[in-house]
Amino acid sequence: MTNYFVIGDVHGKAKMLKELLKKWDGESQLIFLGDLIDRGEDSRAVLERVKELVEKQGAICISGNHEYMFLTWLDNPESGYAHYRRNGGDTTINSILGRPLDTPVDGVEDAKRVSEEAPDLVSFIRQMPFFVETDNYIFVHAGVDLTLKDWHETSDYQKVWIREPFHQGLNQTGKIIVFGHTPTFYLFSEMPGTSRLWQTQDQKIGMDGGAVYGGVLHGVLFGNEGILEHHFITMMVSR
Repeated sequence: MTNYFVIGDVHGKAKMLKELLKKWDGESQLIFLGDLIDRGEDSRAVLERVKELVEKQGAICISGNHEYMFLTWLDNPESGYAHYRRNGGDTTINSILGRPLDTPVDGVEDAKRVSEEAPDLVSFIRQMPFFVETDNYIFVHAGVDLTLKDWHETSDYQKVWIREPFHQGLNQTGKIIVFGHTPTFYLFSEMPGTSRLWQTQDQKIGMDGGAVYGGVLHGVLFGNEGILEHHFITMMVSR
């Protein structure tokens, strides 16, 4: 039997991630739900740490919409930069290039620099899968299209971007779907800060704690039948 230690959207919060990883036993399968980067202050450190965990300890990191936007910008900087910038991309670009986070970014020139100066991190992001499926679970960043006869036919774009149609749709996959992407405080219609996971009767579990918005970073240990342990890190205190 495999247990899974799953971590929600980190968004460059390297210190919170460091604290949360102390809760991992080193043996359970470590899974990151994507959105390692953007908005937070240290995306490079997060990427480097998770890359190391993937390469040396068998962790898995699923792509999020922010990794998706990063690659869209990198591959088409002239058309992709404006959208990426609006979603907090400048912090990642400056972090990767080792510059102060408020440094003005040149969307085209800096795409070349990132590709040339951090090819290992770019390659790491390119190889991220869009979901992990086990006998009992589907781990995915945003969700899947529950209107399809076969959810596997969900587009990669939807796997990293879908919101309400998934949240409100009926999960008939026969599996627990664990996802991030939409902060739980939005799902609860609350202000940032709740440490609760969003759980539905049809077995969806939302665990983006909105760490970068003053919320929490979740780490959940899943066993065969469901949650075994629930940890979360705030800016000041862990539980």
